[in-house]
Amino acid sequence: MSKIIALSEVEGRSWGYWLLLGGLALIIGVALLAAYYMESNGHYVTGMTNQIAWGTPHVFAVFLIVAASGALNVASISSVFGRSAYKPLAPFSGLLAIALLAGGLAVLVLDLGRPDRLIVAMTSYNFKSIFAWNIFLYTGFFAVVGAYLWMMMERRMNSHARSAGMIAFIWRLTLTTGTGSIFGFLVARQAYDAAVMAPLFIAMSLSFGTAIFILALVASYSWTNRPLGDFIVRRLKNLMGIFIAVVLYFTVVQHLTNLYATEHHGVERFILLEGGVHTLLFWGGQVLLGGLAPLALVYHPATANSRKWTLAAALMVILGGFAQVYVIIIGGQAFPLALFPGMEVSSSFFDGAVNQYAPSLPEAALGLGGVAIAGLIVALAVKVLRFLPVTLADEEVDPHHMVNTNLHK
Repeated sequence: MSKIIALSEVEGRSWGYWLLLGGLALIIGVALLAAYYMESNGHYVTGMTNQIAWGTPHVFAVFLIVAASGALNVASISSVFGRSAYKPLAPFSGLLAIALLAGGLAVLVLDLGRPDRLIVAMTSYNFKSIFAWNIFLYTGFFAVVGAYLWMMMERRMNSHARSAGMIAFIWRLTLTTGTGSIFGFLVARQAYDAAVMAPLFIAMSLSFGTAIFILALVASYSWTNRPLGDFIVRRLKNLMGIFIAVVLYFTVVQHLTNLYATEHHGVERFILLEGGVHTLLFWGGQVLLGGLAPLALVYHPATANSRKWTLAAALMVILGGFAQVYVIIIGGQAFPLALFPGMEVSSSFFDGAVNQYAPSLPEAALGLGGVAIAGLIVALAVKVLRFLPVTLADEEVDPHHMVNTNLHK
């Protein structure tokens, strides 16, 4: 039987804490100025064009939204699958999920060009569009996870936590399926138009979310001088390794499926061989940096038990994840539309030409603002509410700690 671990707020009185808040607020301020600059001058000041309408802000937004679903995985393992070792981490998992989704949606709204058009999206629905479905999925996620947190953190409601956890688990899988289906349903883009996009995005969410959770957890306990044993970090590391492998598997399935169909040979040759920066990001960023390298660090005997290398692997997963989302979103738009399949098309309107895109500084600033919003929400929430366990030392959370200690004597 696991011990009951108390939760507590963070004092947040140190200069380091206020410096963190100030730095995050500054980044958010710069992001708002960047959004105002792009809205006032038009998107011609960005790298986006009529051919590539989803730019770097969409890369950040989709990454954060997908990671939000994965960050809730720790709470799901506790409530749905009954793993008591993760129970003390469940509230922090829910908080991180809400924060990441808020950051991603903030970027998405500010990248609309006309943020006030969001009112139209929220009041007029075309249910043939996956975007209309996602309005309900995203807003519902806040409500479902918020209720789940209430059930976990309010003692008299604890008996309902498992049921709320099951609903949240199903909802986050549906949300990630919806996000992946945005691309899977776009039949006009040859790089998309694949049913495998939904399970691929679910796998990506688990990998990205777990990596972010590991970094956030270790940083929180390091900065607050709270005990964090190797047991929890090691289990999270092993989970991340499994998810990395699953992402690589679905990536292979995606490209092998496209290579099987002749109509997709062109886009596959573009992404895998001739796409310039997109090919470099695919092999160097997505496959090597975000897949094979962290997988080796997680399971190689020389690095598997090192917290330093675990953090390095988590950071690699995040960087590789950004590369993967960039290749999916930007690379998918860069390849020309097949207006007349089987025929070469050339005109003064870029028909048949590879579309060029270079991220601008305002786009990058807006994207980083979303990350800062997520960080600021977490930093403020842990100060005012009891999200973090007082201790995660091995002797408190590892049920086999005394057995292992006696074996080493």
